[in-house]
Amino acid sequence: MLPDLELAVRLQELDNRVTELTREVSALPKHIAEIEKKLETNTRKLEADRAALSANQKDRKKTEGDIQLQEQKIGKLRDQMLEAKTNEQYRAFQHEIEFCEKEIRRAEDHILELMSESEPLDRNVKAAELALNKDRAQVDAEKQQAMARTAETRKLLDQLHQERAQVAARLNANVYRQYERIRKGRRGIAIAEAIDGRCSACHMAMRLQFFQDLKRGDQVMTCESCNRILYYNPPTPIEDLTGESATVQG
Repeated sequence: MLPDLELAVRLQELDNRVTELTREVSALPKHIAEIEKKLETNTRKLEADRAALSANQKDRKKTEGDIQLQEQKIGKLRDQMLEAKTNEQYRAFQHEIEFCEKEIRRAEDHILELMSESEPLDRNVKAAELALNKDRAQVDAEKQQAMARTAETRKLLDQLHQERAQVAARLNANVYRQYERIRKGRRGIAIAEAIDGRCSACHMAMRLQFFQDLKRGDQVMTCESCNRILYYNPPTPIEDLTGESATVQG
């Protein structure tokens, strides 16, 4: 194989690897966003449980305040009863006190209901906090792994770019320009191997004479169908299990 073809094949290998790793690095923000989505379910549940518990506590506090107001009102009514001058006034104060006491009993019953409701709500909040903390630890670990892997990938990319620059510098300038032009027009694939008389990229069969010329390997040739630079690996002799020599298409 021509040295320029060998260099072009290596350049394609490097470009393929660079494309793959660049895609991996570019996917990091999306990957991290997907990881963080794991927190959303437990975060929403915790927020809902906290809101329910907070509403319960506010209602209980308000009801306790209502009881205090009723008790204060009863104290004033009893003071006023002492100053009642008629039985009608006395009974009116007494009815108001009974009404206040009834409101206090109703409020106390409501507080008992709130207390019974608050216990499972409090358990839910604690369970959701534990689940969320566990998820956060897992997500943080996954993010650290992803970022560490990306740092390694960037380091490898730097090495690949350095090697690519060295290979490109050794490649014939005309061949390199041809390679770059084809690569840009063929979605990054400028080189294809000829296998069994076909282009491995577009799978089109080659003319017999064209294939024979390609097999000589004394010039840079492009596929007559897709225009990619072609290279040919001659069959490699190997030993089969019987010890007899055989050839395999490279």
